[in-house]
Amino acid sequence: MSTTTIAALGTRSRTLMPGIIVSAMVAASATFLSEHYGAPVLLLALLLGMSINFLAVDGVCKPGIEFTAREVLRIGVALLGLRITFAQIAELGWHPVLMVVLLVSVTILVSIVAARAMGFNQLFGLLTGGATAICGASAALALAAALPSHPQKEKATLFTVIGVSALSTLAMILYPMLARAFDLDPLQAGIFLGGTIHDVAQVVGAGYSMSQETGDSATVVKLMRVAMLLPVIVCAAMVARASGAEPGAKRPPLLPWFAVGFLLLAALNSTGWVPSLVQNAGNELSRWCLVIAIAALGMKTQLKELATVGIKPILLMVGETAFLAALVLAMLHWGG
Repeated sequence: MSTTTIAALGTRSRTLMPGIIVSAMVAASATFLSEHYGAPVLLLALLLGMSINFLAVDGVCKPGIEFTAREVLRIGVALLGLRITFAQIAELGWHPVLMVVLLVSVTILVSIVAARAMGFNQLFGLLTGGATAICGASAALALAAALPSHPQKEKATLFTVIGVSALSTLAMILYPMLARAFDLDPLQAGIFLGGTIHDVAQVVGAGYSMSQETGDSATVVKLMRVAMLLPVIVCAAMVARASGAEPGAKRPPLLPWFAVGFLLLAALNSTGWVPSLVQNAGNELSRWCLVIAIAALGMKTQLKELATVGIKPILLMVGETAFLAALVLAMLHWGG
């Protein structure tokens, strides 16, 4: 490596470091509050970041905040592959796998159609539908990273993260009661909870609050939904390329590098060669990357911008969540 290259890297690091450090500090604060008060850590990171958004407007922190919101996010998404193995999916048989594929596909398609009917861009429907159908805030961030640049993309991403985090927390409380009301057995209850609640942590909390069997099946079904992240990212990239980028913007790649990383890590994790220590470290690193990235995204927006979204996007996300729950219950009733 030449002296010029080393000097350039040093200059680049000094430019980015202030923004990266402040994003990490916000993430650490959000983690502390989440551990002590039980609120979703991504939502807390987002709100804390938004409270100091002036740092991203101008000054020494801006380049690092931009870098963190983009590249650190993609690293976190790639590391999500360490959460799943192909054996976990095979253990439940083909019926739940087929059910997950159908519910994710149908929910996203219905979301795109509903978004267009309500006057939104179809990519907004893909973003909210993917977040609802797959894995909440993590899916929203992953899909946003795959979509082309757009003046409203960051605002739409932040709204989606807020919406799925709030709805997932509400579902963690209400859905176990709904499972009991419909007299679902432990396996069915696990499939219902794992197939409907947005975020992994809330699925685990709701499932094990009912029983060990329900918690186990809910977690595996949820991880199957996480596994759908890769094909949906590829589809999102294809839709984005077909839609065309903004004038002067670079077209997104057909298969983003973080999607390839996700698949490779999932395949490696499936071999059983990855020690549990490395697996846990990768999951923890992924969590930190996503929390730091969402803190940076929060710093890049303003509260007054989110206040202008109106009632229609809220109705869209509530409708998507209700549709997903109804679809899973219908599949359990007629397919079980």
